[in-house]
Amino acid sequence: MGANRRKGLCEVDVQALDAARLESLIGAERMARYERAADAAQAALAGHSVLNVSSTSSGGGVAEMLQTLLAYVRGAGIDARWLVIRGDEHFFEITKRIHNGIYGTPGDDGALGEQERAHYERVLRRNGEELLAILRQGDVVLIHDPQPAGLTEAVRSAGARVVWRCHIGREEPNHWTERAWEFLRPYIQDADDFVFSRASFAPAWVDPARTHVIPPSIDPFSAKNEPMSRRNVLLALGYVGLLDGDGDPPAVPFTRRDGSPGRINRHVDILQSGPAPPADAPLVVQVSRWDTLKDMAGVMEGFAHHVDAGLGAHLTLMGPAVKGIVDDPEAAMVYDECVERWRALPHAIRGRVHLACAPVADPDELAAITNALQRHAAVVTQKSLAEGFGLTVTEAMWKSRPIVASAVGGIVDQIEDGKQGLLIEDPSDLASFGAAIERLLRDAPLARKLGAAARARAAAEFLGDRHLDQYAQLFVGP
Repeated sequence: MGANRRKGLCEVDVQALDAARLESLIGAERMARYERAADAAQAALAGHSVLNVSSTSSGGGVAEMLQTLLAYVRGAGIDARWLVIRGDEHFFEITKRIHNGIYGTPGDDGALGEQERAHYERVLRRNGEELLAILRQGDVVLIHDPQPAGLTEAVRSAGARVVWRCHIGREEPNHWTERAWEFLRPYIQDADDFVFSRASFAPAWVDPARTHVIPPSIDPFSAKNEPMSRRNVLLALGYVGLLDGDGDPPAVPFTRRDGSPGRINRHVDILQSGPAPPADAPLVVQVSRWDTLKDMAGVMEGFAHHVDAGLGAHLTLMGPAVKGIVDDPEAAMVYDECVERWRALPHAIRGRVHLACAPVADPDELAAITNALQRHAAVVTQKSLAEGFGLTVTEAMWKSRPIVASAVGGIVDQIEDGKQGLLIEDPSDLASFGAAIERLLRDAPLARKLGAAARARAAAEFLGDRHLDQYAQLFVGP
């Protein structure tokens, strides 16, 4: 992938999948509704392609969703393609600044002036030239998030329909959101359509008539969400080093995105002061990118200082290897901060806190490791300071895990406090966060009740048929 990025715009291989496999989960009525929508979309596109343009093919929720959704779209007979832009380090520093700004935070507090704009445009001009070589009039191009937003004008010049899909946002604007939107507005204001995860994420100047709300979804058959036996969960986690085990690999392979079997071969890089957590110890887990807004360090502090040590629980924070995420230059800095704060913990507490960097060379293998870790968790947390939509929350919901999360962004559309999980109104309130974790660790019936309700809601609202149906309606138009 890295070599391809240096050579130019990279196309990601997507294998077609038949969405009919969802019928066993969603029932015949929902399946029939999806198939009608897919047929209408195919007719409306009339042989044209749907091209998705993003900043990376791995390491984040957008990449995970595209891989599965486009596979189903291809399975419906639509030519769906996925292109990844190239960019240098400074380009991704700029776009991370915009990303943080849309969430209402300063990020690295760097400039977004004329020099940054010139560099942003220069990088995307090169990508745009390559994109134009494969575009046809009447194609539909979905441009995902700030990184490739500057391609809008080039796409429109080719006679293609442009949809700008924003996966991030903040309900209440502030100085930083206004600065970020001011930077982006010239590039996206002429898009034919806008898609947001929540209506409140759209800035005031976006035309409501061109705005669509489409929450994300998960694929229940992916390596991250497919069923995994208790035995194989323990074998997988013991083998990669996330649990104390004998090191034997799991006997049953995971399913790759192309349907072929895969094996977990790599180990997780773990920072810990003692042995891995015992298999019978309650394990609190947060799986996130090493991103300031995911507040991994705050999760660690809340667990260390506000969860009763007498419960014998351990905490595992797992993110992707910091050198594996091309479009996130802050990852190493965030991880280093977590390490520094981990080293400052008292030794007795530090022995129950584990920082893990998972291998990213094989995205399906990483997904299988995540699947096992989430399924083993006694409590899954997502203490984000801001969140467009918590895919890790929906993944945990699907696995019937009890969840403690922040009441921010799209998470409040996923979980009703006290019904499918516990929400913390103020993400900075570490005492309340720790108390919620402790409540679930002490009250097994409540944990099971919340987990079961979470699974039911994930099945009803956050599977791919609903997501694909909404996109089909977008393609068909009014």
